[in-house]
Amino acid sequence: MKRIAILFILTIFISPAFGQDDDIQTLFGDGFVTHGGYGSFSVGYSQIDGKDALTMGGRGAWIIGHWFALGFAGTGFLNDYHFNNDLSRNANLSGGYGGLLMEPILLPKFPIHISLPLVVGVGGIAYTTSYSYTDWDDPRFFAEDATSFLVVEPGVELEFNVVKFFRLAVGGYYRYTSKITLYDTPEDVLNGFSGGITLKFGKF
Repeated sequence: MKRIAILFILTIFISPAFGQDDDIQTLFGDGFVTHGGYGSFSVGYSQIDGKDALTMGGRGAWIIGHWFALGFAGTGFLNDYHFNNDLSRNANLSGGYGGLLMEPILLPKFPIHISLPLVVGVGGIAYTTSYSYTDWDDPRFFAEDATSFLVVEPGVELEFNVVKFFRLAVGGYYRYTSKITLYDTPEDVLNGFSGGITLKFGKF
């Protein structure tokens, strides 16, 4: 049933596209390819180590022929504090990752369409604690342990062409990393889904 629904939706979107141009399409086209680019800011939600986490990121990409973007992306994250009895301090996980961005864009000229961003790169994560010596002191932060990792993050975004220079995207992503070797932390702590909203500005 789900497959039928997906095929039906794709048919609705794709059929008008083929009816717009009666010219014969060739493998190499007419030699003219448009170029553009965009910069973006995103904010999102994820679960890290079973706790709510905030993610914030940015992208910069070159758009080739309206349908493919190539560039760089980066994301930072921070999860909720919890009390570590062994250290007698509040603790949380924080860090970030970034790398190469590859983003196919399906039916980009339609007001609502889909993009498929893929980020491949590296990152770092720290086990951080905070402590106040008195109730009146500002908390002091300590990085108890830190490590690096490799990351692959594919995603699916529903994009809205708000105006010519601005697109709004709502997306879901899956973050997969190499094993995390960090104090009091599971090896797969960063593996999981996330969702977010992205504001894109540029020449599309």
